[in-house]
Amino acid sequence: MTEPAPPVELPIAQPHPNLDQLIAVLAHLRAPGGCAWDAEQTHESLTRYLVEEAHELIEAIEHGTPDDVLEELGDVLYQVLFHADIAAARSEHPFTIEDVAARSTAKMVGRHPHVFGDVTADTADEVAANWEIWKRQEKPARTSVLDGVPASLSALLRAEKLLGKAEGLGVAVAPADPAPTDEAELGRRLLALVAAGRAQGLEAERALRSALAELESGIRLAESPGGSPGDPPAVID
Repeated sequence: MTEPAPPVELPIAQPHPNLDQLIAVLAHLRAPGGCAWDAEQTHESLTRYLVEEAHELIEAIEHGTPDDVLEELGDVLYQVLFHADIAAARSEHPFTIEDVAARSTAKMVGRHPHVFGDVTADTADEVAANWEIWKRQEKPARTSVLDGVPASLSALLRAEKLLGKAEGLGVAVAPADPAPTDEAELGRRLLALVAAGRAQGLEAERALRSALAELESGIRLAESPGGSPGDPPAVID
């Protein structure tokens, strides 16, 4: 008979009175007698604000002060609490912020077996090499590495994600030659490509999405039984 796995020993949680206070403020705003606007919001109506707050946080990280980052992190956190409060009030499939935290805790513990289990991964490269394996164990219903990559990502962000997925399957995309030496040069060359395409009446976002669709086909072919990577699109220099 197989011995059951020992329980995972987690760090001792510390109290967070300010977080509890923020949760209480939000609950008061959405309760009867609170704020009419807050009470009427839905997951769908708040989506635009979640996107805006995330972009404002990125702006603060890249160009702001530590105090700017502090403020914008609070705004993003508030959005998470807001969505959880909405979910707690619905009649079907309700969940609370405690459920959100519990799910995230389980996910992070599961994806770090080298910390909470007996897996060995002592370097960042070793962790990255095992990351997809751990994710597949966590979500066995997913049949492709492309599952879970949001279609709504901008083409550039989606390209970064898909190139990482492709690399793990041996699907190679020819890099530009010569390769840029730093992000400043990369940015200038990307901008020059967009300018050249615009001069010809071409739309950069749509063009990259079309190339990514070809790359996705190569990835799915490599994943299929007996499949091979094929010839994914080359990067235009």
